[in-house]
Amino acid sequence: MKDVSIENGRKVTINIMKANVFAVVLMLVSAIVLVVPYILIWRGQWSTGTADKLFETLPLHSALFLILLVVGIVVHELIHGITWACFAPSGWRSISFGVIWKMLTPYCHCCEPMRPRPYIIGALMPLVVLGIIPAVICLISGSLFLLVWSIIFIAAAGGDIWMAWLLAKESPDCTVLDHPSEAGFYVFDKKELS
Repeated sequence: MKDVSIENGRKVTINIMKANVFAVVLMLVSAIVLVVPYILIWRGQWSTGTADKLFETLPLHSALFLILLVVGIVVHELIHGITWACFAPSGWRSISFGVIWKMLTPYCHCCEPMRPRPYIIGALMPLVVLGIIPAVICLISGSLFLLVWSIIFIAAAGGDIWMAWLLAKESPDCTVLDHPSEAGFYVFDKKELS
């Protein structure tokens, strides 16, 4: 794909604060959608003794869970990078990582343009790997840890879901360039690349 100047592109971004509000709403919705069937399927496994053991080990579990959350956030961004690197002509050389410190928001950036479909796949892959798959496993296995994990990482993909939804409304023939410093992208119509 040939190089494009961002002046020819149409900037599409999302407001980080609104994306965070969307993530909270998404967390509440996913909690309802997952907790109700979880309780219906696994209510027989819980007893007073189970609850007592859970609260006795809560400080240890909380510390471990916080460590795993940090690891999960890093893995979330790595999944973006791995997926986009599979579609970018220069592979890993086109991928960079960073943090927007004022919002404490980590990010992954691909500096090469691509078609909407690969961009959307890369945007949504952390949702699938860290949110949806663990949600399915928790309903099958009864794992309370995976229930909480999946709800958190479905919510963590809120901005990604929003951007994928915005991009899905664009022409499949356009080209997308990830925005280097904001949550969003540039869209280039086919004629702008000729």
